[in-house]
Amino acid sequence: MSTSARQKQIEREHWTGPVRHYDILKEGSIALAVVVILTFVLAGIFSSPDDPALTLKGWAKAAPDNLYAVTVSELAGTSDSATYGPPYNNGGDGVALGPLTPQKWMGIHQPVDPTNDFVVTPLESQQQPSDVAAALSQWKAATPDQRTAWATAYDTALNDPNGANGDASKVPTGDYGPVPTMASGLVAMASSGALDSILAAPGQFYNTNTTKQILFLGDGSYLDDAATAAHLQGNEWGMMNETGSYPGQEWLQPFSFWYQLPIFNSDATTGIAATLTANADIYIFAIIAIMMLVLILLPFIPGLRSIPRWIPLHRLVWRDYYSRKGATR
Repeated sequence: MSTSARQKQIEREHWTGPVRHYDILKEGSIALAVVVILTFVLAGIFSSPDDPALTLKGWAKAAPDNLYAVTVSELAGTSDSATYGPPYNNGGDGVALGPLTPQKWMGIHQPVDPTNDFVVTPLESQQQPSDVAAALSQWKAATPDQRTAWATAYDTALNDPNGANGDASKVPTGDYGPVPTMASGLVAMASSGALDSILAAPGQFYNTNTTKQILFLGDGSYLDDAATAAHLQGNEWGMMNETGSYPGQEWLQPFSFWYQLPIFNSDATTGIAATLTANADIYIFAIIAIMMLVLILLPFIPGLRSIPRWIPLHRLVWRDYYSRKGATR
């Protein structure tokens, strides 16, 4: 009798050996309880911290002077948002890859006007104290050139490193129009928590688009300081980290690696290092795109496609197969 036939015969025979009762429901319940307990324990030990969201109210409480200065820069058109460019406005060309400016090619498809979106419209959205209301009326009645002159003069005086250096109480007397009062009014709104709800969903009951809040927060130091404290900066592998020092998306290593190189996180203000750092996103995107193309086209690239024959590591991995194949031959 062949081995196969003998195996089939044994499978058909009645079992005469020892048996015992088995409660599958009991075993399943125990297994489920163990898995649930392990899930909660391991989640408590290894899960990411549930940090509260950053808010404009928190910004106003933690760094009111910074919020005040950023509000002035929004009115003056000198903030990062105002000078960012597409897809938000015409304040800049965006990142460039040498002479190529793909960000500009895409145009403005999510318009953001920092002066009105971040300052004027929120102030108009609710009743203000008499001085803020009067300042707002003065601003709206002025010509665009007059508004620019007021805001630019105050922005320059407020940020003069040899003068006020960010301290509004030390700004020398000048023709600043309603700008100081409007800035104070917005800080007061933020401190009360009103600005968070107004900026989040102007004219809407529900809104999941937080672009404007993030841009406004990004114009100041509050968001950047929070990112630094949570180890989320680009030069700290922040792109692939979760909040704190917890590891996150490992698949982003090929992207995050390039941000660690000095040429892409330089403090230089001039030269090639400054250019590469300012446009790091698009240069790194291009590098990753080239790497992906090389992998996709590897079977068609002479020389590279021959590497497995020159360095036969696959024979080491599949050594059992090749040994059997050799013995068969």
